[in-house]
Amino acid sequence: MPAPLPTAPYDPLTAEARNLLFDTASYLNENEQAELERAVAYAFHAHDGQTRKSGEPYITHPIAVTTQLAIWHMDIQGLCAGVMHDVLEDTGVTKVQMAAEFGDTIADMVDGLSKLEKLKFDDQAEHPAESFRKLILAMTKDVRVIVVKLADRLHNMRTLGSMRPDKRRRIAKETLEIYAQIANRIGLNNAYQELQDLSFQNLHPARYETLRKAMQNSRKNRHDVVGKVLRAFGQRLVGANIEAKIKGREKNLYSIHQKMLAKKLRFAEVMDIYGFRVIVNNIPACYAALGALHTLYQPKPGRFKDYIAIPKSNGYQSLHTTLVGPYGLPIEVQIRTHEMDAVAEGGVAGHWIYKSGENTIDQAMLHTNRWLKNILDLQASSANAIEFLEHVKVDLFPNEVYILTPKGKILTLPKGATPIDFAYAVHTDIGHKTVAARINNTMMPLRTKLKTGDSVEIITSEHAKPNPAWLNFAVSGRARSAIRQYVKNMNRHDAIMLGENLLQKALSSLLPKDVLLSDGLKEKYLADLNNKQTSFEEVLYNVGLGHTQPASVAMHIAELAGQHFGSKVKLSPIKANGQESGRVHLAECCHPVSGDPIRAVLIKDKGMVIHRDTCPTLLKTDPEQQLDADWDSMNGQSYRISLNIQSEDTHGLLALMAQAISGAGADIESVDTPSRLAGTEGFIEFRFIIKAADLAQVQQIIHNLHTIPQVRKVIRG
Repeated sequence: MPAPLPTAPYDPLTAEARNLLFDTASYLNENEQAELERAVAYAFHAHDGQTRKSGEPYITHPIAVTTQLAIWHMDIQGLCAGVMHDVLEDTGVTKVQMAAEFGDTIADMVDGLSKLEKLKFDDQAEHPAESFRKLILAMTKDVRVIVVKLADRLHNMRTLGSMRPDKRRRIAKETLEIYAQIANRIGLNNAYQELQDLSFQNLHPARYETLRKAMQNSRKNRHDVVGKVLRAFGQRLVGANIEAKIKGREKNLYSIHQKMLAKKLRFAEVMDIYGFRVIVNNIPACYAALGALHTLYQPKPGRFKDYIAIPKSNGYQSLHTTLVGPYGLPIEVQIRTHEMDAVAEGGVAGHWIYKSGENTIDQAMLHTNRWLKNILDLQASSANAIEFLEHVKVDLFPNEVYILTPKGKILTLPKGATPIDFAYAVHTDIGHKTVAARINNTMMPLRTKLKTGDSVEIITSEHAKPNPAWLNFAVSGRARSAIRQYVKNMNRHDAIMLGENLLQKALSSLLPKDVLLSDGLKEKYLADLNNKQTSFEEVLYNVGLGHTQPASVAMHIAELAGQHFGSKVKLSPIKANGQESGRVHLAECCHPVSGDPIRAVLIKDKGMVIHRDTCPTLLKTDPEQQLDADWDSMNGQSYRISLNIQSEDTHGLLALMAQAISGAGADIESVDTPSRLAGTEGFIEFRFIIKAADLAQVQQIIHNLHTIPQVRKVIRG
């Protein structure tokens, strides 16, 4: 039974929230319930008179956060920290006062959750970065801190409607990039998906609503399919004497949206919006169930993954397979034990649900502890909070590859990892001394992207040193942090020599050999910097340390040398490495437009060429000749793009397409004569060349084209 209400005057709304909390936390014993009631009363008095943006009493927020923690079966200390998580930050209560009432452990947790509001920062970006570092370091001491923070963020996202639109977008972006990924990393799968969907809803409300309605309609149309599959699964497993619990579920909207973007699909073309989960009693039953279901429906080749033998880095274990179900629909199936299901749904929170020490739960905590140790390593080698935040964000990417060492050990690395990332994952000293790599017994460049199943052997030399250029393609937080740390500690003379070599290499791709780096060009460059305190030696030193990319300096010097690279160029609406980039070409291979994520490449006789960051051409160019780039002010420019449109061959189709394009405000430059698609009877393909103002207009055009019933696919060239 809940402890008696305190003397504080609860209003009906607060009393209802309080009663729901204690109903949810009924797993607590009598003493623990009394302790929680004391914490609720303490928070109530501390927040007395405060309201949320919505006008509700502020105390309803920490009580809702604590109710979520109770759903995850958090222990009493975590629940007390949850209900008081804003007390130190938003009221006059001090950490010393709280510790006197509730002990140092709870006070430390609440302190770790409090932002650094009272400190002053020179850099605007440093404030949230420092607060994040404080939170993450508190998490490394007590993982319950981040679980409380995720419950806090989940309730804030659920009630974001009272915020200004710009603030909603900022919070949603931060949630998607950081907090959803942390939830995934520690195994809180339901929270991970809900945070993704809530972020998607606030970042792209129109897209979210369109997709939500499409899902509602699909739910009605495909309900019979789900029921048919559940019945078939049940009959087959019973026939095989396998005791199992079977669930059908919809994929979350954000994951469907990402699939539509990645594969350029319309919603009607996304067939696998439902997944099925089979929960059995033990590991042998997992494999037995897999065999039984593979004899029921045909499995799709290449779509089986064994995360039981090779768990994910957050401790997740399951068998994944895709079957060809009724009407040819793909059916994604996950098969796991009850303990694995607890880890998949609750991650490290499973420790507060299952306290009997099952091995699977222990494995989840072991993986989390390894990640926390890696976080401490990143903190120790990061120069400041902004760099630390960058490293952690890189480390949070959920996609992973599994790479084999020569001895058969499996290392988990982020997607896009290279042999450099692999070397530093083995040991920092191995990374520092890397000179080459064999991938599957073949010598390959160090910038080669690794794939799951690759076997990698690192070749080292005692005299080798890290190359700052590795930062252009290393993706793991551990590798990038170690390279930066080494470069910072380089001897000044060595850094200057390295900077000069890197700059000369970049300049050789832009200037004729008889020009290169003369004393006159150095003086012009320094004068153009408008900084009398800087010497050219200091410029080389910063290039050698990796603070300045050699390609950026080389482009500036080439401009001063009068290398305007032909007559096609125009004043650039682009910033490279945060600075105005001078003159550029837009790549003909991928037709970037304002708003596209882009990278710049330095090309001899052309200068800076801008590509979309997904352009295959980037994979063929030297990373040292590439620059980070962003769009700056556009000044009403228009951009030339191509669209390939595949559709049914019907009368009047060309007019409908032209209307869809012009209706979005774009101009049609040309249309290729339609040709029939090989091997596809009754289908044709058009190629439009159009002039568009920005990415938003391109997306509107593609949306308009997809509203034409005959159109099957629109591919941007």
